[in-house]
Amino acid sequence: MCGRYQFTAVENESIRRILQAVEQQYGPGAWQPGEVFPSAPAPVLIQTESGVAARLALWGFPGGQRGLIINARAETAEQRPMFRELVASGRCVVPTSGFYEWDAARHKYLFRLPGSEAVYLAGLWEQTEEEAHFTILTTAPNASVSDVHDRMPLVLPPKAVRPWLSDEAAARRLLHAEPPPLHSTAESGQLRMW
Repeated sequence: MCGRYQFTAVENESIRRILQAVEQQYGPGAWQPGEVFPSAPAPVLIQTESGVAARLALWGFPGGQRGLIINARAETAEQRPMFRELVASGRCVVPTSGFYEWDAARHKYLFRLPGSEAVYLAGLWEQTEEEAHFTILTTAPNASVSDVHDRMPLVLPPKAVRPWLSDEAAARRLLHAEPPPLHSTAESGQLRMW
């Protein structure tokens, strides 16, 4: 499960460019970087006719009695009525500077991708008449995360961002790919490497 992530522009050129694109579209100060919580607006990357673009969307699909749906299982998204069409034509990338998970003892860890200034998460999005919403796809944890949590976001290697957005066949393969190795930092500052 992914229930919180970080989007900070400091020392992160990729994230800074995305923030600039959001400000160009929505105006300066329209959105502030920081820790992102469910139901909050945040930038997502989508494929448009003119290329990849940044949009603001609310994290979570309205789920009626089930509440806000902030995550979708990558393994079953193609079969679920709520997500099936979005896998075909509503894919997005959630740019982050890292995501958080908590272990059973409620210790908080920040996960990042070694050698990359951004962590890109596979997501699904939908524009309604009122607003846009997105959800983050999750998958079984790799060795980097399994000691902390039994699920993790579907992390896309940087080279997979464009295929995820623009190539449906490649995206369907990526739904079942193992995410790349990550490193984590405990809130206390202790570094764990795998």
